[in-house]
Amino acid sequence: MKKRILIVSQHFWPENFRISDIAQGFVENDIEVDVLCGLPNYPNGIIPEGYGYFKNTKQDYHGAKVYRSWEITRKGNSSLRIFLNYISFPFFATFKSIGLMGKKYDAVFCYETSPVYMIFPAIFYSKIKKVPLTTYVLDLWPENFYSVVDIKNPFLRRICEVTSHWHYRKSDKLIAMSPSLKEKLSEITAKADDKIATIPQYCEKFYEQEIVDETLTEKYKDYFKVVYAGNISPAQNLEVAVDSAVLLKNDGITDVKFIIVGDGMSRRDIEKYAEEQGVKEYFDFLGSKPVTDMPLYHTLADCLLAPLAKSDLIGLTIPAKVTSYMAGRKPVITCIDGEGSNVIAKANGGLTGESGNSRQLYENIKTLYSMPEAERKQLGENAFRYHLSHHERNKVLKQLIDFILN
Repeated sequence: MKKRILIVSQHFWPENFRISDIAQGFVENDIEVDVLCGLPNYPNGIIPEGYGYFKNTKQDYHGAKVYRSWEITRKGNSSLRIFLNYISFPFFATFKSIGLMGKKYDAVFCYETSPVYMIFPAIFYSKIKKVPLTTYVLDLWPENFYSVVDIKNPFLRRICEVTSHWHYRKSDKLIAMSPSLKEKLSEITAKADDKIATIPQYCEKFYEQEIVDETLTEKYKDYFKVVYAGNISPAQNLEVAVDSAVLLKNDGITDVKFIIVGDGMSRRDIEKYAEEQGVKEYFDFLGSKPVTDMPLYHTLADCLLAPLAKSDLIGLTIPAKVTSYMAGRKPVITCIDGEGSNVIAKANGGLTGESGNSRQLYENIKTLYSMPEAERKQLGENAFRYHLSHHERNKVLKQLIDFILN
């Protein structure tokens, strides 16, 4: 008899999150999959055409049945709207899960990005139905939350910490992306060693493609191309790229172009900051693109940029973009403390730097800028080989399935 898994994740297709491919991968491995998720509106808070509170609330995604719960959208990306978005999904999804009580699952699997509170419907269902819950911790809370919303009040910080840790403790099993994150989760939850697995994120197979776009090649042929692809929020700290561009300009290097592919709550602020600092000409903001187009921009790049805001505990995780970049065969430049830089150093797949250190980023860009193309190519190939050995999709999927289904 086929195994059955209920996936709980606030974010799912058509939003660009890896859980969509994981669901498809489970189906490919002969597992029946249901998905409880929210209304698509990330990152700009706008519900795409064809979706709504009463439209397309039940769908099929490559064989997985999708059930959509209501949520208050992030529209405007103000602190209030993000807060309402964070608390509305677990509220409505818990009621939505009652409609799934008649189904029988072998496991519940929560793919926990932000917010941590998306785990609550999974906890509710797993406890009522006595089905084991495994949570994949992608964003460690409350630390990730603090990188986006600056909370100073000790009482509010304590509430965030207590409620976040409660959700991790109530999960039967946890998956960490790195050994250091596993150690932290063990400290938070006091779970036995065999209840917390270390499994890295993988990226979809299409990231391994090299696709030359002649129009893009022609447009940027006279530039050294630093590509950033992903969400633009305070957690990414793209100000560091602007500050490094100022140093490049002061050094007389004018043929570097930062190509920013993505959108998010901080995009306008970063554009304004680049203009204020007099380096607007160093940046092209291309907006959101389909995730399947990312290989075009990876192929275009001379190097791929991965910054992250400074936080001791955020450094325990490896950002998804780092694993995607490593599949792209180009050198990766990090401005990340901890695991995100460690993995690039282990692979010898680029140059690493500390979070927020714009001078270090400037020096690393200059180093790659001056490096012979063959040496840059070798760094990219090193990153790709490490990807195949440690982050390849089918290998990681097997690890996930084995751990979730015990």
